Amino acid sequence: GDLNSRRGRVLGMDTAGKYELVKAQVPQAEIQHYAPDLTSMTGGRGSFRVWFSHYEEVPAHIAEKIIAEHNAA
Repeated sequence: GDLNSRRGRVLGMDTAGKYELVKAQVPQAEIQHYAPDLTSMTGGRGSFRVWFSHYEEVPAHIAEKIIAEHNAA
């Protein structure tokens, strides 16, 4: 669903009491505006934590877009 649409990879799911935990890796560029979307999807009950994991090469079609935007500026 939503994390996949943000180029995310779900690594696993777990439960902690009444909570459902989703562990995923999502590019920082895709998660920057996630809070309002999560609030909307969960009726204000969802939360998330972010920490840096690693660098990874950007897919070619996104790299081309970044380069084109830079060259146009």
